[in-house]
Amino acid sequence: MPENITAVAMSGGVDSSVVAGLLHRNGEHVAGMTMQLWNQRRLPELVPEHPTGRCCSLDDVYDARHVAQLLGIPYYVVNFEQRFEEQVVRPFVDEYMAGRTPVPCTLCNNFIKFDQFLEMASGIGAERIATGHYARIAQNEETGRWEMRRSVDQAKDQTYFLFGLKQDQLARTRFPLGGMEKPQVRELARELGIPTAAKPDSQEICFVPNGDYAAFIDSYFKEQGITPADTRGELVSSDGHVMGEHAGVHHFTVGQRRGLRVAVGEPLYVISTEPATQRVVIGRNDELLRASMRVKNVNWISIAPPTEPLRAAVKIRNKHSAAQAALRVNSSDVAPDGAVEVLFDEPQRAVTPGQGAVFYSGDLVLGGGWIE
Repeated sequence: MPENITAVAMSGGVDSSVVAGLLHRNGEHVAGMTMQLWNQRRLPELVPEHPTGRCCSLDDVYDARHVAQLLGIPYYVVNFEQRFEEQVVRPFVDEYMAGRTPVPCTLCNNFIKFDQFLEMASGIGAERIATGHYARIAQNEETGRWEMRRSVDQAKDQTYFLFGLKQDQLARTRFPLGGMEKPQVRELARELGIPTAAKPDSQEICFVPNGDYAAFIDSYFKEQGITPADTRGELVSSDGHVMGEHAGVHHFTVGQRRGLRVAVGEPLYVISTEPATQRVVIGRNDELLRASMRVKNVNWISIAPPTEPLRAAVKIRNKHSAAQAALRVNSSDVAPDGAVEVLFDEPQRAVTPGQGAVFYSGDLVLGGGWIE
């Protein structure tokens, strides 16, 4: 193998294909690598008759291999199924059963794509990796610290899912598409002769093909031979009045309206879930508002861990418009476990335990953690 290799994480989609094509055209030594994460033949009862928008399928592997052949670059498929199940799928199931709403794409980035993949890339002599993520990385010349910024294409920005990246990972990672708009990327794909130029973007989580998380959990337990404890419980109002029954807290997430099967003349939403008592608390929209939250296991990216309170715009889910807030980081009841208390300027709707909270200053990603 030549020296100074960049391993491109090729998913079979247009974005990663363009990254490989662009770097190759620029004369760089490129190797394509596709991660096999989930056996798509598992849990066939969940697969729709005509699946669409699914990532990491067998067709995607074929597309990635085809693009690599057209470019004339080395290509590998690496099997991370066991690690993926241990670090992503099982925590996903455990979190839902514990009444929280996980973010599996962030777990995958933290434990697979920017951990195991980097290690595997080193095994073929690659000094760095490149992916099709929409984000920007640059090193601050004054501090020497690697910084992450939102992508130029705000609609495609993926920094919400990347808050777990460490300095050593950023130093070996490139995001060539961070400065481009999506239409530019597709046009570049056509220019490079890449056959996936018009391929739709994937939408679903790779191991939940029909988008029904509760059905996946039920099927996964059945496949594993696990008989879960009885998860049935009560739907109750915020004042404790019983309003109905449910089949399990894993069927619900904070802010959910559908599937409650309770009619009281006004819309009702899930306010919280209580796994210990198997209760799901429901109420009015205004009861979803929260003025503060606690964020644990915070990873500071573009700045050193702060010792004083600071201001930031905070995203509490991927499609959320970041809300202005004060961050308390030096309180004795917050700092010891790396947690941050977030005090919103205006109360926010549906603050959901298990989701990520990411802190921004303009387009600079300060860091992020997990909502308790």
